[in-house]
Amino acid sequence: MLANEHSSRHRACLELCLGLRLSEYLHSQCFDIPQNCTRCVPCAHVFCKVCLARFKDCPLCGADIESMEADENLQKLVDQFIEGHARIKRSLSADKEDDNKKVIYADVSMERGSFLVQQAMRAFQAQNYESAKSRLAMCTADIRYQLGREGNTPELCSQLGAVLGMLGDCSRAMGDSSSAVNHFEESIEFLMKLPMDDLEITHTVSVSLNKIGDVKYNVGDLQAARSYYIRALNVRRDAMKHHPNAPSQILDVAVSLAKVADIDRSLTNEDAAIDGFKEGMKLLESLKLDSEDSVPLEQRRLSVMEFLKKQVEKPEQSAETAL
Repeated sequence: MLANEHSSRHRACLELCLGLRLSEYLHSQCFDIPQNCTRCVPCAHVFCKVCLARFKDCPLCGADIESMEADENLQKLVDQFIEGHARIKRSLSADKEDDNKKVIYADVSMERGSFLVQQAMRAFQAQNYESAKSRLAMCTADIRYQLGREGNTPELCSQLGAVLGMLGDCSRAMGDSSSAVNHFEESIEFLMKLPMDDLEITHTVSVSLNKIGDVKYNVGDLQAARSYYIRALNVRRDAMKHHPNAPSQILDVAVSLAKVADIDRSLTNEDAAIDGFKEGMKLLESLKLDSEDSVPLEQRRLSVMEFLKKQVEKPEQSAETAL
């Protein structure tokens, strides 16, 4: 009877969400709506399966968890919420779909894409990577559908590039290096369709390249890692040519120089490594940050400078882990 009472209460709360708002039923551990709803036995509290698997006692009431059961009925309501409350309404003509009509996002509080990304970010921060990946995959499918209708518009390419990058982060956190690299590569592909005079775009592209380099570095493929770090460095150098007075861009170039130099050192090319570290130091020494708004950048500048000096004087730490 206890299990039925708890399930009824959870369903009632979710049904309220279906008509009103999502905040009433955010998961207590990852603050996402439940993914693979799983019930504790005997207390019957419901959590995401991934979240619950981390505990021996119920996170809500502290009761011993004797076993876990899937709550399929509740999961159906969750799925109904995602497909209903935050659904896509595709405009139809009387007899057939009008290809000129745009997809209309019809959540009462936000567009479906924003809704899914918000939930994914909450789940990711709570280390519920499976849930985050599921939400992002749905968002990606929506954007691909729109791309098929409207073509590679700058807005859609930007959105898909960003979401694919987040999928790469999820895959990397789950230990799936191959999928992570594929997601980052595709993210770069779409972002490269955009004007590269936008600092935000060039930064995102270079970060994705560096992340692929980090993956390759971690599996011992130093030549591949260096190749991606060099590509990131070139993107940042080009951006600095167009924005020579952008402090963040100068910092990015210094970081990339450190990454490439670190790989050169690992490949026993010490002269090239020292040259790279010193070039980064010279850039940072030329960077003057005086305004109060630049405090975070100055802190980062000092941190990177300290690392570079240590590498020139006495190498101890890799750039992949330090920067």
